[in-house]
Amino acid sequence: MKLLEYEAKRILAEYGIPTPKGGLAANPTEACQIAQNLKLPVVVKAQVPVAGRGKAGGIMFADSISKVEEAAEKLFATKIKGLPVRCLWIEEKVQAEKELYFGMTIDRVNKTYVIIGSTEGGVDIEEVAEKAPEKVLKFPVNPLYGFRLHHARQIAKNMGYVGNKLLTISSILQGLYKAGMDYDIELIEMNPLVETREGNFVAVDARIIVDDNALFRHPEFRDRTLEGELSQLEIEAAKNDLAYVKLDGDIGVIGNGAGLVMATLDAIQLYGGKPANFLDVGGGAPSEKIAAALRIVLLDPDVKAVLVNILGGITRCDEVAKGILQAGEKLGVKKPMVIRLVGTNEEDGRRILAEAGFHVLDSMEEAAKRVVEIAKGL
Repeated sequence: MKLLEYEAKRILAEYGIPTPKGGLAANPTEACQIAQNLKLPVVVKAQVPVAGRGKAGGIMFADSISKVEEAAEKLFATKIKGLPVRCLWIEEKVQAEKELYFGMTIDRVNKTYVIIGSTEGGVDIEEVAEKAPEKVLKFPVNPLYGFRLHHARQIAKNMGYVGNKLLTISSILQGLYKAGMDYDIELIEMNPLVETREGNFVAVDARIIVDDNALFRHPEFRDRTLEGELSQLEIEAAKNDLAYVKLDGDIGVIGNGAGLVMATLDAIQLYGGKPANFLDVGGGAPSEKIAAALRIVLLDPDVKAVLVNILGGITRCDEVAKGILQAGEKLGVKKPMVIRLVGTNEEDGRRILAEAGFHVLDSMEEAAKRVVEIAKGL
């Protein structure tokens, strides 16, 4: 679960990490009221659970109350990476002398948490790691021993800090680690943590992703609605128990099993195409679920053609065929579809589709190549 920035900052504050003074606004009037109690200039930030809001136009600066109102009206009327803006965080602008990055995430290869620090904050840490890997410090956390104060001090020292600044950063890193552990995070980061001219440190942006599997330990998050957290297509997929991720291509993809769907995406790209989504119907999907999956994929205006790739085990091919026909009848499907159907009851599934005028393939590679050719020809 992706928390909003203001939620992440409130958690950081619980662990003694300084954040800018600010408030949450649900409309432009509230934004102006909050700004009146803050020191100008202020930052007006769209609260949406995505990274890269600044590049997407979701962060604006204002040096007067009228500019705050103008920025708020503009942000409430826009979407950031497809998500509506339902609230804004208004906070005092911090003058930065230097920007740092600190975070903690899961190192799945080494099966442990890893603390990450960099003197190059304010930009994507992946970009820094690619262009200047020597500027990214990584400290794997021993799951039995934990992250101790002397570990934090060593990181601060390696980043060039001494004296009181070293002690302050060490304390902040300890707070970051404790917050991450207490909230069962997949990711927690401060980007940037700015050093001010006075020598103070303030987290001007924060991001937290909580492990969905641990939500039973965090009832304060379990009742959050999907609205505003996900796109409309993701909401529809979640309601139908479908694993859906929007991508930036034009070929819709439906498959059963995450591995098969990933292989399908790779095959499409191998032949020069670009997938529009990842959609896994799971094992044993009935016809109604297949129909729902096809409906969701076809709702995406970017989709030119659809590839349905089913390897039937506990998923029956005849149920898949019925689901495709159900969706076609209800939606009046006009976009071309390529279907690969192999496995349990495949003869019945192929017959059902053949009688409806669909051509079914038995090779994933051939199906991927065919759908790419169709999409490029449209």
